[in-house]
Amino acid sequence: MSASENTPHATPDKTTSRVVDLVDEVLPASRMAVLALQHVLVMYTGAIAVPFIIGSALKLSQEQIAFLIQADLITCGIATLIQTVGFWRFGVRMPLMQGITFAAISPVIAIASNPAIVAAGPDAGMQAVYGAVIAAGVFAILMAPLGRYIIRAFPPVVVGAVLTVMGLSLLPVAIQYAAGGFVDDAGAPRYVGLAALVLASIILINVFGRGFVRNVAVFLGLVIGVILAACMGMLDFSAVSSAKPVAIVTPFYFGMPTFYIVPILTMCLVVAITWVESVGDTIVVGEMVGKAPTQRTISDLIRADGLSTMIGGIMNSFPYTAFSENVALVSITGVKSRWTVALAGLFLIVLGLSPILATAIASLPKPVVGGAGFVMFGTLVVVGVKTLQRIDFDTTFNNFMVVGLSVAMCMIAIVKPNFFSFMPGWSQVVFHSPVIMGAVTAIGLNMALNGLQKSNELVAAH
Repeated sequence: MSASENTPHATPDKTTSRVVDLVDEVLPASRMAVLALQHVLVMYTGAIAVPFIIGSALKLSQEQIAFLIQADLITCGIATLIQTVGFWRFGVRMPLMQGITFAAISPVIAIASNPAIVAAGPDAGMQAVYGAVIAAGVFAILMAPLGRYIIRAFPPVVVGAVLTVMGLSLLPVAIQYAAGGFVDDAGAPRYVGLAALVLASIILINVFGRGFVRNVAVFLGLVIGVILAACMGMLDFSAVSSAKPVAIVTPFYFGMPTFYIVPILTMCLVVAITWVESVGDTIVVGEMVGKAPTQRTISDLIRADGLSTMIGGIMNSFPYTAFSENVALVSITGVKSRWTVALAGLFLIVLGLSPILATAIASLPKPVVGGAGFVMFGTLVVVGVKTLQRIDFDTTFNNFMVVGLSVAMCMIAIVKPNFFSFMPGWSQVVFHSPVIMGAVTAIGLNMALNGLQKSNELVAAH
C-alpha cells in the first residue's frame, strides 16, 4: 500500500490544527485520571488473563504466577507509553493501549512444557520461552521497514482462520478451569455451578448493562464470582497476607534466557500475527482522529511492538500488541487524546508494583476464571467467524481448503496432542501448539492456493 493511498486529502490548516489538538490534547487532571482508569478497567481482565492462564497451565506456584502478573502489568504500562508517547522511530503516537496477545498462550505453554527443553532443568522451559520472546522482538524491529509487505501474508481469510483456531485452542482451558482445575474432585457440582453463575452474570450484564458497565462486564462478572466463591467457602487469600505491599520486578526471574531455533521461529510467527491486530487497530484509530496511517507510521508501530516484546522477554512477560477493547472505548467516549492513554499506562506500572494485588489475582478460584473464559475465548471464535464472513466462499474452493484444514490441524493438537509424537523432539513445540499448527496451515495454504494478493483490507481483532 503506497503512502498516497494512506495519506488523507489536504485539509485547511485550521482543521489540521484541530486534529492535532485532539490527539495531543491534555485534559484537566481529574477528568483525565477518570478516563485513564476506565481504559485500565476495560483491558485489565484481558491483560491479567494471559499470565494467569499460562502460569496455571504450567503448574507454577502462586508466588510465581503473581510475579508473572506483576511483570505483565508493568510491561503493559511501558509498552503503552512507548506506543502513545513514542521516541525517534518507535511509537505510532496515537491513543492505543497495549497488552499481551492471546495468540502467545498456546505457543508459550508448548515451549515451556517441551520434554526436550525441560530436561535441561526445572526452569529451562521458561528460559527458552523468554529467549524466544526476546529474539522475536528483535525480529520485529528488524522487519519493521518491510512490515507493510509482510502483512500481505495475512489477508482476512488467514486472520479469520487464525482467530478461530485461537479461540478453539483456548476453550479447553476454560472448560478445565470451570471443572475446578487440576484437583482431585474436578467436575464437582459446586465448581461447575460457580462457573455457570459467573457466566450467567456476564451475559446478564451484557444484555441489560449500558455504556461503561457493559464494557466491563467480564470484570464485574469476576467480582461477582469472587463474592459467590467467598459465600461458598471456596476463597483462599491466605497467600495475600504474606505478600509485600511493594516490590520491584527483576529481569530474568527464571534465569538467563536460552535460544532454540524452533521456539524462536514459533514466537516470530506469533509476533507476525500480532502485526495484523496492531495495524488494523491503528487504521481504525487513525480514522477516528483524522490521521490515516502512512507506510512510515506502520513501520514505527511495528518497531514499537518489537521493542515492547523484547522488553517483555527481559522482564518476564510475553509479546505485545494493541488492545481492540480500548479502541472501542476511544470511539464510545470520543476522547482521542494519546496522553489520556499514556496516563493509563502509568497506572498499570503502579499496579504492577503491588505484589498484594498480583497475589490476590493469582488466588482467584479456577471456576471463576473458567466462567469468564467461556465468554472471552468463545467471543474470540466468533470474531474469527465474523472476519470470515467477508471472504468469498462462493466462487472458489480455495478458501474452504484454507479455513477447513487450518481448523482440522488445530483440532489434532487439541484432541490428540501426541498425534505427531513420531516427529523429532525439537519439532514438538510446533506440533503441540494448536494455534501454531492452525496458523502455519492457514498461511502456507493461502500462499500456495491464493498467492500474496495485494489488499488494503486489514482486520483489527484481539
